[in-house]
Amino acid sequence: MRTLLIVDDEKNIRAGLKAMIERQYRDRYDVSLAADGAEALAVIGAGRIDILITDIRMPEMDGLTLIRHAAERSPKTAVIILSGHDDFSYAKEAIKFNVRDYLLKPIVREEMYGILDRVEQELGRAEDAESRLDEAGRVREELRAAQLNYIFVHPAVDPAEAAERCRSAGLQRLEPAYCVGALKFAGDRRQNVLAQEFLARSAEGRAAFHLEDQDGYLIVLTDEAELFGRLMVYLKDKSVSSAYHVGLSRMKARLEDVRAGYAEARRAAGYSLLQPRCSSSIITYESVMHRTDAPELPVDDVRKLANMLGTDREPDMKAILVRLFDLKKASEVSLDYLERLSKLLNETVFDDVFRTYGEESLEILRLYKRVGSIYHFSDIHEYFHEAENLLFRLNDYVRTVRAALGDNREMRRAVAYIEAHYAEDLNMATVSNHVSLNYSYFSELFKEFTGQSFVSYVKAVRIDKAKALLARTDAKIFEIGQSVGFENAKQFNRVFRELEGVPASEYRARRQATGHPGSGA
Repeated sequence: MRTLLIVDDEKNIRAGLKAMIERQYRDRYDVSLAADGAEALAVIGAGRIDILITDIRMPEMDGLTLIRHAAERSPKTAVIILSGHDDFSYAKEAIKFNVRDYLLKPIVREEMYGILDRVEQELGRAEDAESRLDEAGRVREELRAAQLNYIFVHPAVDPAEAAERCRSAGLQRLEPAYCVGALKFAGDRRQNVLAQEFLARSAEGRAAFHLEDQDGYLIVLTDEAELFGRLMVYLKDKSVSSAYHVGLSRMKARLEDVRAGYAEARRAAGYSLLQPRCSSSIITYESVMHRTDAPELPVDDVRKLANMLGTDREPDMKAILVRLFDLKKASEVSLDYLERLSKLLNETVFDDVFRTYGEESLEILRLYKRVGSIYHFSDIHEYFHEAENLLFRLNDYVRTVRAALGDNREMRRAVAYIEAHYAEDLNMATVSNHVSLNYSYFSELFKEFTGQSFVSYVKAVRIDKAKALLARTDAKIFEIGQSVGFENAKQFNRVFRELEGVPASEYRARRQATGHPGSGA
């Protein structure tokens, strides 16, 4: 439904026009009324008006002034003026401001309907054209983003192919000098929206393009490095309080270098981890490109942390962690070093706990996955505190598990479960779940407790039960095999011979010879 505003200082004319329009065009127009220009501007300011029908001569603010202000605030509004025979000079002046037609008073309804029908057709054509332009613009932007993201994520793309893809996306205006920026926002979607609005306006008449990469960074290619400084001022004026950072590449001359520019921008943006908390910044690649790794990773300290898990040495563990991530020195090292240190901590300490003791609560698992990468955090301080939290949570967990297993209580429960369920389809997963232990850890503890693997132990229990039945009953051998948990007679006979050295039938015959019952075959 279109919106239509009627402005006239005579109440009868306003009401009459509204009635005529609503009778002729049922459900086409949402009609509003205003008695003068000031009232009309308030309506226009409150929402979109598609068609404005206004008198030329009105007190306070005349129609001409209203049309001029309306054109500034709502340039797409179609204007129809109402005039008397002596208002020709006013009507002539109004034509400058997107006036589509005029109606002479007194109003002839058929004439008004004809004008409204023509205006409706014009608005429809304009909307169709605008829609096609918008769609074409969206397609161009999507093509550009697709081509650039393909270049960014495929290292095998050679420079010539990269340049060709850039040209096909309309990026040739970037040459002969451009840079790449990578913007990282601290989880505030409003920042991203405001930045894209600013960049869209700034791109008019310049070589400036922006898109989101697959990691959610806002990537900007521009021939004007100063653009990023203006963006920071704009966001500050918009009262954006959350920290954000821009990684800025060196200037590039050729489209062939677009991937190198992207890599430099992303690398520079990565150093936002080491920036002061709650402060926004522009980090140039030149300022970080010469940072070097520490000579070697502190493997011994990380191993000590792993060995302390499950003890009461939290102060010592924290001291080691503080030494590993010395936040004063961290600002001087390269990201490569911090990446490798985080990986070492994951593999030697955190991963090993879950391999040995199994998974803990869902909350700890979420924390474990988050600590898996330093890039899950806005800064190194946040990573340090989450790693410390995970370390102490796992320390408590290991201590609890060890205390519970110290008297072999869980293993005795496992053995009792096997004694009660040996005749069923029994496997280690079922029993380890019954005693709430990780599969691999259960396997190690069970072998240590019984001296046998789980499979060997279950076989031995079943054969012992079968031997008792062979000696005490006349049941057929295949029935005995099934009753103690074997799938078929062939499997039962094979395992029986394997453990006892003789077939089940011979074992029964020997028992008979010594006077024990049991003659079934």
